[in-house]
Amino acid sequence: MQAAPVRATAIPSFTDALRAVESLLMSGGQRTARRNAWTSVLEDRRRAKDRVEAQRVFEQAGLATRP
Repeated sequence: MQAAPVRATAIPSFTDALRAVESLLMSGGQRTARRNAWTSVLEDRRRAKDRVEAQRVFEQAGLATRP
């Protein structure tokens, strides 16, 4: 007796589900604009983190200038 073949179906992630809903509700241009905006937010956060780290390094090295 042979076992029945197992089918592996990936369960979509929450992000995948949100993107599917987004694609139904928004036109392509809106989706692109939204993703571009989120990418900009993430990049701004990264730059802010880098600024804080650079300021900390300058302060530790005694090179910080006060405006």
